Amino acid sequence: MTVEEKKPGFGITMFPTDYAIQPVELARAIESRGLDSIFFPEHTHIPACRTTPFPGGTKLPREYSHTHDPFVALAACAAVTERIKLGTGICLVIERDPIVLAKEIASLDLISNGRVVLGIGAGWNVEEMENHGADYQNRWKIVREKILAMKEIWNNDEAEFHGEFVNFDPIWCHPKPVQPGGPPIWIGASSKWTHDRVAEYADGWLPIGGMPSGSLDLLSAACEKRNRKVQDITLALFGAPADVENLQSRVEQGFTEFAFFVPPEPAEKVLPMLDSYCELLVKAGYR
Repeated sequence: MTVEEKKPGFGITMFPTDYAIQPVELARAIESRGLDSIFFPEHTHIPACRTTPFPGGTKLPREYSHTHDPFVALAACAAVTERIKLGTGICLVIERDPIVLAKEIASLDLISNGRVVLGIGAGWNVEEMENHGADYQNRWKIVREKILAMKEIWNNDEAEFHGEFVNFDPIWCHPKPVQPGGPPIWIGASSKWTHDRVAEYADGWLPIGGMPSGSLDLLSAACEKRNRKVQDITLALFGAPADVENLQSRVEQGFTEFAFFVPPEPAEKVLPMLDSYCELLVKAGYR
């Protein structure tokens, strides 16, 4: 099957909280309905005293301070499923130690038999990052080095990395991921620098809601500079539209992976939403 003929994948993303449908039940429901993936976001905590405005333009929703650790939640999902992709949407790499994170991801990839997708970002909450000792102004530079360092760990029996922000002499770190080269890395951002970042060290782009005008041309040019083909970059849409016409339009744009939002609510509210999305896919001709 060619890249152009690839069947789109459709999944679900939700803040997995202590008061919502729990990850195991949600994962089972997603797989049993023939959907293709589950994505969990990440916030280790929310500082009680915060001046950074919420990018959504409203009061910060409750779920941001009630979220499970994504890798613990995804490991639970891996244990009760066989097929669906297990993704972060997104992992705040800036707040994590790259050696520990590389091991966590590789362990999950091995346990799940190669089903991990690593959606990454640099985050927006300055105070949250500062509590981890992270430098907000250099957050994307740090994310880049941590990703490159993890790739070294995944791909070498004796790995080392020497950068401005990440530095370690040769180490042994197992297990290695099942997926060759490590799980695919999708960047969740939409700034003017995103195209170059995706082209340099990522396998996919994960914008929320859609791409700004001209984005595909910019991504294609960035890939060409790095001797890559834009066709090899996965376009994944976070916040897939819940109507047939818009969904078909996104597929025509080149998106091949989609994640529908569901709120962090109990099963009696979430499961009917899964059913409605499945009905939508049938109407759109994707099921």
